[in-house]
Amino acid sequence: MPRHVLVLNTTYEPINVCSLKRALILVLKDRAEVLESTSHRVRSEKLSLARPTVVRLRTYVKIPPGERRRISRRAVMARDGFRCQYCGSTRQLTLDHIVPTSRGGRTTWENLVTSCAPCNVRKGARLLGEIGMALHTRPRPPSLSELLMPGTGELPDDWITYLAPATT
Repeated sequence: MPRHVLVLNTTYEPINVCSLKRALILVLKDRAEVLESTSHRVRSEKLSLARPTVVRLRTYVKIPPGERRRISRRAVMARDGFRCQYCGSTRQLTLDHIVPTSRGGRTTWENLVTSCAPCNVRKGARLLGEIGMALHTRPRPPSLSELLMPGTGELPDDWITYLAPATT
């Protein structure tokens, strides 16, 4: 059962994913309306609400142009499919700068990859060519659906309608 809720701006533009608890607070405070919900209900002593999967804010939130694709640990790992980009492992995941910061590498989408701890230690502050390591995929900025993905690797069906025009 989904525990994440897609948050849309008043213009139906996807802007965030929040917890079920946060979405319910937004709805109860009349800051958002429920657009999609499941058949399950959330109950309290005096209230029974449909469990939301998509909510729309009642007031417009201005998002600065570069803000949507802010680099974060979760976003890099979601983009990389929660797999080490050197060996494919899904355990002990960390982030690695392809060009180490000690060698002038910057923290950009193109220079950060998901790495397991053993590969990260093996690489150290060296370049890939110096130790014969290679990347499985070339790093890039993530798509909107990768940023909004709750970590499971799959988007809920209710979200597809709202993400379809903006999944890239």
